[in-house]
Amino acid sequence: MNGHWTFIWVGGLIVAGFLLLKRLQLISTGSARKHLKQGARVVDVRSAEEFRAGHLPGALNLPLGELSEDAPRRVPDRQQILLLHCLSGTRSGIARRQLKGMGYTKVFNLGSYRRAEHIVRT
Repeated sequence: MNGHWTFIWVGGLIVAGFLLLKRLQLISTGSARKHLKQGARVVDVRSAEEFRAGHLPGALNLPLGELSEDAPRRVPDRQQILLLHCLSGTRSGIARRQLKGMGYTKVFNLGSYRRAEHIVRT
């Protein structure tokens, strides 16, 4: 029985660590709102189908799978502030790293659609 509880405890720590690490990679609400006031572009990295089903006003759809091809054409200014989001924040985290590798310097992860919506609409 003791080994069972140790396994559960260690598993819980791993999950908590993963969630904390994911949270630390997100831009703060205050910083995101400041960037929006300065003209930041909200970028939705979900699929085109997800985007058509509903998206934030003014958001640009750059699906993660098409990012390397479409970003240079649709966002030629690599100094443009980009606030990325997706459904859960995972794809936007991947997109952030990808865009940074492509030379975009001001790229931030808003996280999930729900969090992005809260930041953008309030």
